[in-house]
Amino acid sequence: MTHALLVIDMQQGSFGPSTPRHDAAGLVGRLNKLAGMVREAGGAVVFIQHDGPPGDPHHPDLPGWKLLDALEVQPADAIIRKKSCDAFLDTSLEEFLRNRAIDRLIVTGCATDYCVDTTVRSALARGYPTTVPSDGHTTSDRPHLAAAKIIEHHNAIWSDFLAPRGPALVCSCAEVRLA
Repeated sequence: MTHALLVIDMQQGSFGPSTPRHDAAGLVGRLNKLAGMVREAGGAVVFIQHDGPPGDPHHPDLPGWKLLDALEVQPADAIIRKKSCDAFLDTSLEEFLRNRAIDRLIVTGCATDYCVDTTVRSALARGYPTTVPSDGHTTSDRPHLAAAKIIEHHNAIWSDFLAPRGPALVCSCAEVRLA
């Protein structure tokens, strides 16, 4: 059993003053700890970075494209770039997972209701046993719903999602088990 921790879109352009994220500092601390556990267990840590179009804060030529400074990225960690909400769509992610014999995923990052949700559903559809830490992803308040409620809603959906190998396992970062 080999795990990969996917850390999605934890980029500077998503965490500015105009886009406050629910519990951002706490999330970064939990992700750094989880990444350390995955590395220690022989798994892979994969940072997924969104390449936005020209004018987008996540465009690769702009500072917003860079990962958050507080993330503890190690030289052996992988970085995979994407252009849509799905970290699998038109990327090298699936090939990377196959080449490393990764058979279990832990999906984390930003934003719960966009890229994290799409990637969780895509992973489940591909048959990957998938863990989603309930406190391992974040989003912003939306005009129709507070961030905490969006997170709560998605955690409930993923834990009851119909997929080839069952729904996602939803537990806190502290409860993630790699054995």
